[in-house]
Amino acid sequence: MTVALYTAAVAFLTYACIFAYRKAFTVATFEGQSFWGVRYQTLLIISQGLGYMASKFYGIKFISELKRLGRWKTSSVLIGLAWLCLLFFAWVPAPWGMLFLFGNGFMLGFMWGIIFSYAEGRRATDFIGAAMAVSFVFAGGFSRSVAVWLRDSWQVGEQWLGFTTGLVFAVPLIVFMFLLERVPQPDADDVKERSMRLPMTREDRKNFLRLFGGGVVAVVITYLFLTIMRDVRDNFMANMWNELGYGQKPAIFTKTETITSVVVLVVMSLLVIIRKNIKALRLIHWVIVAGFLIAGISSALFLTGYMPGVLWMQLAGLGLYMGYIPFNCIYFERLIAAFKITGNVGFLIYIADAWGYLGSMSVMLTKEIVGLQLTWIEFYPASVVIFSVIGVLATLFSLFYFSGRYKRMMPEKE
Repeated sequence: MTVALYTAAVAFLTYACIFAYRKAFTVATFEGQSFWGVRYQTLLIISQGLGYMASKFYGIKFISELKRLGRWKTSSVLIGLAWLCLLFFAWVPAPWGMLFLFGNGFMLGFMWGIIFSYAEGRRATDFIGAAMAVSFVFAGGFSRSVAVWLRDSWQVGEQWLGFTTGLVFAVPLIVFMFLLERVPQPDADDVKERSMRLPMTREDRKNFLRLFGGGVVAVVITYLFLTIMRDVRDNFMANMWNELGYGQKPAIFTKTETITSVVVLVVMSLLVIIRKNIKALRLIHWVIVAGFLIAGISSALFLTGYMPGVLWMQLAGLGLYMGYIPFNCIYFERLIAAFKITGNVGFLIYIADAWGYLGSMSVMLTKEIVGLQLTWIEFYPASVVIFSVIGVLATLFSLFYFSGRYKRMMPEKE
């Protein structure tokens, strides 16, 4: 338990610091600036997102083949280059900042897989992964609050917010990376219950997709819509709070996201109680369905005037993170353990992430290029309602697919 608590705390704090290098700049709205008919803020977010997406596609190979030795060096280089991109972003005139935010996104896109490699394959991975995953819920709000504080109290210019916020988090990040490198390897009992985690070759990846291709497609569709809902909310949260009348209250970011973090952490951590992997995998599907329903129903109530904006933002965030976070910390972990696959979670996470971010970028581009005359608090909740319906159906298909597969492949353990 001591190792689990230590790993969870260090992974949480490490990724929370990394998030400051990715999301802090989004509090800058760059009012009045647009290029090619699209707002500069949106172009920057899309550029960073495209870099992040590109890293996910490359990460299918890179992360699945990642070896344990030298992970801290890889992390240091990637984060250092991401921060350097923020420095160049601050120096260059618009719209050239797009190029450096693309680079920033590409470098940071590998970090989730690297850090999660310290946590996977353990009996307590559900708890550790949940703690790590909610870090980007908490960190998204906290890093933005720091950026707003720097902007309003220290008059830091909009282009310098990303680099300056990164400076604030630099020393803590170095300390936490040092502590992360001292996490012990999974012990014999961990391996027995959760299977050995090893780098995957090209042939290993092909074999997995041949065995579980139908289920992977359903998972990718589910995760696609969850990523779109989460990413749009995360990137344009400042705009939504502005439209709801809370733009000058920086604490609103931390307050709402902290509540969501705590609730999701409790829900995800309870899954560690379920020792049998296939039972946990089935239950996770129902948690994801519940998340879609909470997000979809609350958005429908907000659109029809039956729910206030603050409560809607809270419930929509809670619902989508209930669906999104399991894929980043528990779903694939339990899938690999249930079917006794020798491999790693990073391969599956990066397949889902790659297509998820492709969908997210497509939605943002569509809104701007097509020229939908909707505010974010009109466009976003309507999208959530539609995507929630599709997400529920895809999740139910995935549940029946993997349950049936398990009964055929491992009947003696059913």
